[in-house]
Amino acid sequence: MLKLTNVRKSFHRHEVLKGVDLTVAKGDVVTILGPSGSGKTTLLKTVNFLERADEGTMEFDGLSLNMARASARDIALVRKKTAFVFQNYNLFNNKTALENVTEGLVAGRGMEIGAAVETARRALERVGLSDRLDAYPSRLSGGQQQRVGIARAVAVDPEVILFDEPTSALDPELVGDILAIMKDLAREGTTMVVVTHEMSFAREAASRVVFLDGGIVLEEGPPEEFFGNPREERTRQFLKRFLGSS
Repeated sequence: MLKLTNVRKSFHRHEVLKGVDLTVAKGDVVTILGPSGSGKTTLLKTVNFLERADEGTMEFDGLSLNMARASARDIALVRKKTAFVFQNYNLFNNKTALENVTEGLVAGRGMEIGAAVETARRALERVGLSDRLDAYPSRLSGGQQQRVGIARAVAVDPEVILFDEPTSALDPELVGDILAIMKDLAREGTTMVVVTHEMSFAREAASRVVFLDGGIVLEEGPPEEFFGNPREERTRQFLKRFLGSS
């Protein structure tokens, strides 16, 4: 479904991604782990061109693209097939929860307003916010704002949802609610690529774990192998630090 080959990206001569390959099959839940600065978020953003890669190719749902030279039309096609959940929510502060979800359906997908409102209502109900449709972001908790972000992603019925550390900005007591919603999506067969530090989610919900370090994929595999018998010493060090403090 989605295949990235030799993705490279530099910022001011600092090479962040050093030839990353990534394959995601339909229904996969791929979690990307790694230390801060390893290139996880940058890689995720290159998938829907929030960052343009300096080099690399993408095969995605029938498209075949040079990621450095993709046209505006090709980028628009990719974005119509993906949805992005940001760590800091990225909601419109002057729009209600319902309007935040409806906006992408009307402006981005060309849906008629009546159908968009009904779709947005269903998506917000799915994440437990049917009683907060008319609330503005300032009246929502961080966890509720992230639920709106997930509803916005689900509503457009994408081929793949990209999650960029969706719980990192939340208070610890709110993390479990968001992870529970994501686990429900995984059980329903939603294709997801998730940058996260939540090891429990990677263990329980992922079909494959990718460990990124220093801009390269150092190790990947099913969670039972990745957590139970990591091959690389660097992976073992990383897991010991995170699992030891959990």
